[in-house]
Amino acid sequence: MVFARGSLRRARPEPIRGPGFGELFAALPVAVLVIDPDGRIAHANSACELLLNHSETTMVGQPYDAVLLPPEDYADRRDGHGFAAFDIEIEAIRGPRIRVDFVETLIADQPGWRIVTLHHAPQSRRVAQGADRTAGARAAVGAAAMLGHEIKNPLSGIRGAAQLLEGGGGDCELTQLITTEVDRIAALIDRMQDFTDTRPLKLAPTNVYPLLDHARRVALAGFARDMVIEEHFDPSLPPVLIDPDAFLQVLLNLLKNAAEALGGVGQPRIALATAYRHGMSVSTGPGRPRQPLPIEILVTDNGPGAPADIAEHLFEPFVSGKPEGKGLGLPLVEKLVRDMGGIVQYAREREPEVTVFRILLPRAA
Repeated sequence: MVFARGSLRRARPEPIRGPGFGELFAALPVAVLVIDPDGRIAHANSACELLLNHSETTMVGQPYDAVLLPPEDYADRRDGHGFAAFDIEIEAIRGPRIRVDFVETLIADQPGWRIVTLHHAPQSRRVAQGADRTAGARAAVGAAAMLGHEIKNPLSGIRGAAQLLEGGGGDCELTQLITTEVDRIAALIDRMQDFTDTRPLKLAPTNVYPLLDHARRVALAGFARDMVIEEHFDPSLPPVLIDPDAFLQVLLNLLKNAAEALGGVGQPRIALATAYRHGMSVSTGPGRPRQPLPIEILVTDNGPGAPADIAEHLFEPFVSGKPEGKGLGLPLVEKLVRDMGGIVQYAREREPEVTVFRILLPRAA
């Protein structure tokens, strides 16, 4: 049998053609608008069509605000780098009001061209709004202040009596038990008084990185001894307007909260991260003007997160998903962050899901 030369060679496979820009753009899971230098819509992807109840064909060529009304302070807050507004309601001309994270980014080397992304605000997101607590939460804070003042005086008397009994030959085991329990209650009252303290914080321009490093070392030396704490830092973060002691207390509380949530989790991981969000503005309460809060501090962990039935109330006093929890740590975090002019947020994000506590703070002038 004779074969012609080359007849046994395999045919060269046809090159695989990857998806083009149009296919990639259409498949993006986040709603995206492309705006031209005249302020008109040039492109809109499928997720945007669905979100705004508007087809790309009818949107293209229209003025931007004929399809979507931007945030109220949009014109005032744009800083030449872009614009971002966190957890806001916007109005689609042909649809209902929707809650989103609104981010506008300039396209490099294309003067006047912009991309707007609309991220659905997750249902798991909970932003602490300390000044707008429920009546029940405000009553709890008032009760904490009153109890802190009224209970500590008799406690000191009980402790003194127990020590006298012990010195007079009383049952040492019983008197030590009384002393220990009195000290425990006094410590609880001290923690309650922490978040009823109305004295103003001493805010100053501060480099947060020494504080982040100190908090990490304290955690690894104590309550997070057997865990990994990763760092993902933006090296160009400017000085932040904070009270250093209060900020360190916030970090330690959140790291301790993360470490406790990881009990029983295989390969527990905590992460500290920073970022600068150009144009980020946030309202610190319903009806309040948006404030620039571009400094982002994240504390994340790969634990199971808060139980669904208390996620709405994490920052309220005496709410805890832990068997031994007092429900005072996160309210204190919320109070201190609020007193520094920022907000703190709880969310379950990413895939696989992680717990995220996000702090947004003002930069120093």
